Amino acid sequence: MSKAPSAKSGLTIPADAETDGRRRRSADSRERIVAAMLALIKEGETSPGAEQVAARAQVGLRTVFRHFNDMDSLYREMSTAIEAELRPIIEQPLEGGDWRERLAHLIRRRAMAFEKITPFKQASQVHAHRSAVLRADNDRLSDILRLILKAVLPAEIAADPDRFEPLDMVMSYEAWARLRRDQHLDPAAAEALIHAMVFKLMA
Repeated sequence: MSKAPSAKSGLTIPADAETDGRRRRSADSRERIVAAMLALIKEGETSPGAEQVAARAQVGLRTVFRHFNDMDSLYREMSTAIEAELRPIIEQPLEGGDWRERLAHLIRRRAMAFEKITPFKQASQVHAHRSAVLRADNDRLSDILRLILKAVLPAEIAADPDRFEPLDMVMSYEAWARLRRDQHLDPAAAEALIHAMVFKLMA
């Protein structure tokens, strides 16, 4: 086994142990950088720069760029972390004895999820025009939400564009953002209004 000298003690340290130590430090720096990005966005900073991320993560600017060659790489890590937070909400089984009760539960579930991801969606919208990663993530989220809604609805409604598309629009993140940001409704009022609109469309 090869060994590397220790500058402090003059002792030798196994090279594989030293390599493992560097890897652990590198992984720790990467996690801190992603956590810093998420924290800044949660605090309302829609466009945190590499300098801000480095300062929050307490790493050097070079360390940020060593782990992430461009901001798209950092956005990709951010999206992975956000998805991990949302998965328990999205994948939790819907409650209800029939599809209407499950649809009502889905509305409540989405209100929770949309409120949780709002800071990240706002940041995403700022940068989506120049980030293929963010555009792809936005499209993927929309596709997932459509599939979940179709799975809850009766087949004849899910297959009818004249009935499904209005429901998909009313239950979209964009509708939620409009109610919360532009119409200044609190989360409970926004959820209640979406519930009312959905079941009005179902009448």
